[in-house]
Amino acid sequence: MEFSAILALLVTFLITLHFLMSWWRQTRRYKSLPDGPTPLPFLGTPKYMNIRAADKNYTMLSQKYGSIFTIWKLSEPVVVLCGYETVKDALLNHAEEFSARPIIPTLHFPDQGYGSRLAGNSGVRIILHGRESTKWWRGISGPRWRSLRRFAISSLRNFGMGKKTMESRVLEEATYLTQAAAETEGKPFNPLLIVASAVGNIVSSVLFGEHFDYSNPKLHDLMSHTSRHIRNFSSTLHTACNVFPLLLKLPFFAKFIFRENAYLNNFVLKYIEEHKRTLNPEAPRDLIDYFLLKMKEVEHEEDPDFCDTSLLSVVVGLLAAGSETTASSLKFCLVFFAHYPDVQAKVQQEIDEVTQSLRFPGIEDRPQLAYTNAAIHEIQRVLDLAPTALFHAVTKDMHFRGYTLPKGTIIIPFLSSVLNDPSQWETPEQFNPGHFLDEQGQFRNRVAFMPFSAGKRVCAGESLARMELFLLISALLQKFTFKLPPGTERRDSKWLNANKRDLMSYAELCAVPRALPTK
Repeated sequence: MEFSAILALLVTFLITLHFLMSWWRQTRRYKSLPDGPTPLPFLGTPKYMNIRAADKNYTMLSQKYGSIFTIWKLSEPVVVLCGYETVKDALLNHAEEFSARPIIPTLHFPDQGYGSRLAGNSGVRIILHGRESTKWWRGISGPRWRSLRRFAISSLRNFGMGKKTMESRVLEEATYLTQAAAETEGKPFNPLLIVASAVGNIVSSVLFGEHFDYSNPKLHDLMSHTSRHIRNFSSTLHTACNVFPLLLKLPFFAKFIFRENAYLNNFVLKYIEEHKRTLNPEAPRDLIDYFLLKMKEVEHEEDPDFCDTSLLSVVVGLLAAGSETTASSLKFCLVFFAHYPDVQAKVQQEIDEVTQSLRFPGIEDRPQLAYTNAAIHEIQRVLDLAPTALFHAVTKDMHFRGYTLPKGTIIIPFLSSVLNDPSQWETPEQFNPGHFLDEQGQFRNRVAFMPFSAGKRVCAGESLARMELFLLISALLQKFTFKLPPGTERRDSKWLNANKRDLMSYAELCAVPRALPTK
């Protein structure tokens, strides 16, 4: 037998042996994990790793394997949690044990682990399991992310998140927003630009202390780059880099896939440098000023959590998470009301009765605007903007619902299954504002309403996002009736959910001024 033939047989034998050993180690190490589709050696279960199809695939798998099952990213297990009871048990009852994050190279690489994506459920949906390291623990699962998250939430509260001062900012922006809508003169237009401008200005006022005119190209560029920055995380290139992180070692490749991130970094850096030159410790203006003051407090530490790198990362993270998802939700709400004119009319009647058209609805009006509040919540439930939460990882070996999860196991909370859990919602497949109304017609919170995730990684800006949705939608519906352009067919909530991506990006509406009642 020729040497080449012997070599070929040897290589074939070694590859086969490697496959068998890999399969044996995988079976032995993870035998205590929940059941799930059988993984292929090395390849895992690639069919089920497409997160864009998570709502369909995970629903099907949960029907076969139950509320907790395992899929595989190559040779690493990924445990999916379905249904309210299971997700609540993990994120609330075992909040600390499920509070870690797996390393996601395309998120970790740009900010060196400092940012940890403070907003718990930004809609970014990527799977990757990285090996444990000291930097990983400090940056995204240890003391660093905790201190940065505490600071971010505390600073937002200093600006009145959920209080009167923040409400004043949003109501002021509502004036600019309704003026922009009026300029369309009832003709078909895409509301995304003006609602994104409104949300962008609110976030900008908190982070940078600046307000932009809606026609300012700087604001338009910022919002478009932010939107692409968010969408890139689910792109094919980012997914490939998360599976094969060595690609990020190629400078030209990394520069290409992080081009939107680079734009946001440069945009924020200009404000940071300006704030450093003009900082007045006695009168902090915005979050950047508060962060700079915190940096001075800890500058004596050897490896401070608060430094230039973490400042940039935190601001960029809050900018991205605080604008894209809220703007998309606002746009979808308007589209939804246009397809459900009877619901829109009932909301408008309630607003008119409470405000007498003398002012915009405020936060103090929420108890009296129960149906309005319920309709907005129900549209969010139907929208189901982020079917999966940004991934968690367990902090230690632990027993959970009859299974043993090794430390570092990736966890996917399947939020769609919570928002559509038949044990929690009377008519989960239908649009029904009554889900959020009690027998007396008063608004009621629902424990299974988790569009912002839950637990220690819940979205840091949840209160602000809810405030923006309520105040801006109420202001717009007070002034305008949103109608479909001529020739557009009305659709039900199931169709609207199935086509939400296109609707949020491209759908046009007509903002027809209302003849407001007089007192």
